[in-house]
Amino acid sequence: MAMEAMMDFIFGTLATDSLKLVHHRALRSGIQHNSAITPRDPLPGEPVRITVIVGEDCPVDQVVCYYTVDGSIPRGHYGIAERGSAIPLSLERVEWDTLLWAYVSIWTGTLPPQADHTTVRYVIGGWQAGDAEVYADYPNAQRVAESAASAFFRGEAPPEVTPDLDATTQHVFSYHVDTFRAPQWAHDSVIYQIFVDRFNPGKGRTWLQTDDLNGIVGGTLWGVLEKLDYIAVLGATCIWLSPIWPTPSHHGYDVTDHTLTDPRLGGDEALRAVINEAHKMGIRIVLDLVANHISNEHPIFEGAYTDPQSPHREWFIFDDSPLGYRSFFGVKTMPQVNLQNPDARRWMLDVARYWIREFDIDGYRLDYATGPSLDFWSDFRTAIRAEKSDVFCFAEAVDAPEMLQGYVGRLDGCLDFYGSEVLRKAFGWRTMSPAAAAQTLNRQRLYFPTDFILPTFVDNHDMDRFLWIAKGDKDALLQAVSLQMSLPAPPVIYYGTEVGLSQRVSVREGMGLHQSRTPMVWGDAQDKDLHTAYKRLIAGRKQLVRA
Repeated sequence: MAMEAMMDFIFGTLATDSLKLVHHRALRSGIQHNSAITPRDPLPGEPVRITVIVGEDCPVDQVVCYYTVDGSIPRGHYGIAERGSAIPLSLERVEWDTLLWAYVSIWTGTLPPQADHTTVRYVIGGWQAGDAEVYADYPNAQRVAESAASAFFRGEAPPEVTPDLDATTQHVFSYHVDTFRAPQWAHDSVIYQIFVDRFNPGKGRTWLQTDDLNGIVGGTLWGVLEKLDYIAVLGATCIWLSPIWPTPSHHGYDVTDHTLTDPRLGGDEALRAVINEAHKMGIRIVLDLVANHISNEHPIFEGAYTDPQSPHREWFIFDDSPLGYRSFFGVKTMPQVNLQNPDARRWMLDVARYWIREFDIDGYRLDYATGPSLDFWSDFRTAIRAEKSDVFCFAEAVDAPEMLQGYVGRLDGCLDFYGSEVLRKAFGWRTMSPAAAAQTLNRQRLYFPTDFILPTFVDNHDMDRFLWIAKGDKDALLQAVSLQMSLPAPPVIYYGTEVGLSQRVSVREGMGLHQSRTPMVWGDAQDKDLHTAYKRLIAGRKQLVRA
């Protein structure tokens, strides 16, 4: 395993070079579309060109797109539409892929223009005479990558074959024809990321404990409320809160009830107080929502798990795996929600709409957005924009920039993990020159549409803090942040980095991701000079934005 690949351990399917290769090969095998459309975000009246890659292992001589324009699921076989319409694709060219050591064929076709607010859903099939029709995306590259990553995290070799990848399963793609654009406030924002349990206890309380970072430490939303002035003085204009719903964990990414704020954090009253006061100060509030999975202690899952006749049984994917159901990276406590089920999808969309409508939140950071399909995210943005026109939704999608293009037109942006890697290589690990980093980040900017927002960060709750990898070098941190603040995308500041917060042990030593979730320091424990430098850099960024 390459040394560089292990410098930063990002929890995802692309953590090492070998996992990247698994993902690449899956994307060039079978029949793959991966929502590759041109334009990426179709406007009313624009035709849409679709592209399909067919691997050498998938002999086909016919490729067809079945589509509907009424929001229903298309259906068709061997070129004949049974619901909706069908268009044939043409073989455009053949390409050689050295990493695959094979030729792949590129097929294209054009879907007709549609009116504003039209949802186009489509399915792509291919076959040759005498064989069964195979449907894109097969194999499911995300599932292949997840299986390989799960094996890696267990210290095992990737499996030879990923279970239950059925070539005859029809994968539904979609796009929404609209004129949606990311809100201007999001482009101009400075985002402050708060891990609520680690920020401030509030109301005169002290931390419950600080030795076990995998346990409850005692931060609350009341504590956030008390520190809004601190956040405003820093210069932040948006707060991203870690999940605020009831949970058995300290992190909250395994929710047991989406209808209320966790009483441990202060309940609905505290959340409303934070939002109302923040809005008075001109600060936006973004919640951290997990659509991909819930807690195995959630009543909906408990009922579905114990009762095969439960009305929610189809909301999950039960199988013959050792766990018995599909989950987030095989974690027992995080069963995956089957968002292809119409009722489960409506439920999750209702959850997202509820917190916008009832609490006037300003957006969502969407955890593990690569889990749900892009078809789901098309519906998601349409649903929440109906509640609030300037809501901001951005994905946590640890994937190659090429794959992130699929979120264009479906979400407002994605966290810039590649940009983070560049900043950390250049100024933390010192394996890349600052000039090369600046050039790479400029290329990244040119690669994506200007309206697609890529929030930048130098550290977060799932990786070692910057000062840990830089061995406490605060000059290196300020160099990284100086470049970060000069970029067009909104910067994210992970709580405490601005005052010198580090950690006791690396997340890469098998001690767990929680090692970087250190309790916030206040008063004389803060590095005042570093804090002042951060305020200066943020103020300078705001001047650039206004210019």
